[in-house]
Amino acid sequence: MKSFLSITDCTVEELNELLALSAELKKLYKSGKRDLCLTGKILAMLFEKTSLRTRISFQVAMDNLGGTAIYLKPEDIGIIGQREPAKDMARVFSRYIDGIMARTFSHQTIVELNKWANVPVINALSDWSHPCQAMADLLTVQEHYGRLEGLKLAYIGDGNNVARSLAFACAKFKMQFVCASPKKYELDSDSLNTANTILANSAIQTNDPVQAVKDAQVVYTDTWVSMGQEAEKEQRVKDFQGFVVDESLLKNAPKDAKIMHCLPAYRGYEITDAVMESENSIVFDQAENRLHFQRALLKYLMG
Repeated sequence: MKSFLSITDCTVEELNELLALSAELKKLYKSGKRDLCLTGKILAMLFEKTSLRTRISFQVAMDNLGGTAIYLKPEDIGIIGQREPAKDMARVFSRYIDGIMARTFSHQTIVELNKWANVPVINALSDWSHPCQAMADLLTVQEHYGRLEGLKLAYIGDGNNVARSLAFACAKFKMQFVCASPKKYELDSDSLNTANTILANSAIQTNDPVQAVKDAQVVYTDTWVSMGQEAEKEQRVKDFQGFVVDESLLKNAPKDAKIMHCLPAYRGYEITDAVMESENSIVFDQAENRLHFQRALLKYLMG
């Protein structure tokens, strides 16, 4: 595996190796020890979109492994492909550094960077895919349940990049994925077909959040208004009424169902404060595991 662009590009064996390495390195660092396998290595972090968890987790991970991360904010690089073609940037970076991490608007930008780079490229988020988030999420689920196979994850909200990557990841690990969205906001049929090609009948789309959470070990949600959709906020808030992860909805789920959110959370919209702070919430465990998964990914690709 040269790069990490989408979960669909990876074999089950590779993904299992990444989860195992994540758990191994998490244990190592929690014990106060370090693995300096990336000493002397440099990661360029390209950001078209601002971030909290992505930037800090990758930067800390590189430091943990003995390497250096260079943060390039939007005003430094502009919109990739406008100020300078992605293929030019990729070849320049390949002569300076040892890896590229990009958080972009268009997924095609990630694909183009990978096509022309001679170093590993990591998709830290695109409009189509968020594979690092999905893998950190499954690491978290595995920690709490001791397994992945056979579990059901109900995703309540917009059929976006997070939902898509979760659908693919669940299929790879023989989990059931149910996406409950309002009409016009469903996960696209191509993505559902891809997940169901990986594992038959693993991914389902519904417009009924109550039905979705039944028998679900995990209830997951995300913001209704992603970065770049601010102009649609008023309409989206109206359209998503009835899709709030609140105490009423969770009465239809198992009492011990774990609650997940990839953050940032807009409490009172997609999730209530009470649910976020409940004993079943593992939101901050999954946020922490962004660091542990990405540390493993960097070692796997650049070590």
